[in-house]
Amino acid sequence: MQNLAFKAFIFGIISAASLPLGAVAARFFKPGQRFIAFMMSFGGGALLAALTIDMVGETLERGDYWPLAFGCIIGGMLFIVLNQMVNNKGGFLRKAATTINHLKRKKIIYYKRLFEKMSQTHLFNQLPPEEIQTLIPHILTKTYKKGQTIIKQGAPGNSLLIVEDGEVDIIDEKNQSRKIATLKEGAILGEISLVTEEPRSCTAVAATDTHIWIIFKEDFNKILKTYPDLAKGIKELVGCRIGELKDKKTIDDEQAEKWFEQAAKNIDSKMVMPNESDIKEAASLHKNAPLAIWLGILLDGIPESLVIGSSILQHSVSISLLAGLFISNFPEAMSSSVEMKKQKYPFGKIFWMWTSLMVITGIGAFIGNIFFVEAPQFLFSIVNGMAAGAMLTMIAETMLPEAYYKGGAITGFSTLLGFLAAIFFKTLE
Repeated sequence: MQNLAFKAFIFGIISAASLPLGAVAARFFKPGQRFIAFMMSFGGGALLAALTIDMVGETLERGDYWPLAFGCIIGGMLFIVLNQMVNNKGGFLRKAATTINHLKRKKIIYYKRLFEKMSQTHLFNQLPPEEIQTLIPHILTKTYKKGQTIIKQGAPGNSLLIVEDGEVDIIDEKNQSRKIATLKEGAILGEISLVTEEPRSCTAVAATDTHIWIIFKEDFNKILKTYPDLAKGIKELVGCRIGELKDKKTIDDEQAEKWFEQAAKNIDSKMVMPNESDIKEAASLHKNAPLAIWLGILLDGIPESLVIGSSILQHSVSISLLAGLFISNFPEAMSSSVEMKKQKYPFGKIFWMWTSLMVITGIGAFIGNIFFVEAPQFLFSIVNGMAAGAMLTMIAETMLPEAYYKGGAITGFSTLLGFLAAIFFKTLE
């Protein structure tokens, strides 16, 4: 029994030995985007063949479809949930495609929240909702801590400000620092001095931690030329403020909701595509990103190690399974290592991350072999299904999107070649 467990450990090491090799390749050979794409899709194809023939095929031959299907669904769902948890902690940085998809989702959520608030602001809901995306690049978001000055009385009126959330005290410093009003979510500041080109008439101080939208005068003037209705709305608003500072426009809720829904439909790929600064900011916000990346890659490797361990109890490990895992692990490590290098992770850290995962894969196979001793047949089928479901979901969510993002049309044919390569190893058994 101990010999079988040790054998499982060795096979686990072999299947994952390509992980540190991939890190070394990324360090010394500086692979191009298309080469990474080719290898990534090639590895995805090999892994597809391995899980189809050696995991799903053999289980079906035993007539265990329902345990297999149950395991596949559980494995796929577990991968999705755990992968999302890891990505939220910074694990999305392990690949370019996962980084872009994660940041695109965050941007979509942010824009929808932005549009919802804009729909409740009389100034903005006069814009055509289908063209609102042209305004978005001109809006800067800034956070002010409680007590921090937002605008200073007497300063040039070079921007328009909107309270996204929080509260702002308006103070007249020339009149014994008297508080004139407290503005809340959706309120507009600085429109009078922006239009009249007079200095700021009051000081604005954050009464709570406050998020402010800022549109600078140069950008605002361009917008006014494009949208005459917005210019008209500004004149009306300025007239109300000059007459009475506390005067507020009443916004029709139904109209606001209709505007928001229409504007949200027009979020397109150009709006949400993250740029280099978005990626750098995301990396800076996730100080534990290396650990999250490591956990994300570990998540990819756990299912395969358990299958290796359990399969030895039923028969010798399939050459095609080992080949498929080895082939798929190499580009997985190489692609992720390239992205980690871009995030300024030192090579030593990257290499030992992959080496530790290789060892853990061997330990997982060892544990899987011991755990499944004398286990009923249906349990093997469920575990095979869980591993196949997790691996197939991983291929669809990370490997092939990464390959297509970097290589485009090359992805399909190289996936086919990887699939055929794994099948070839099956003929050698």
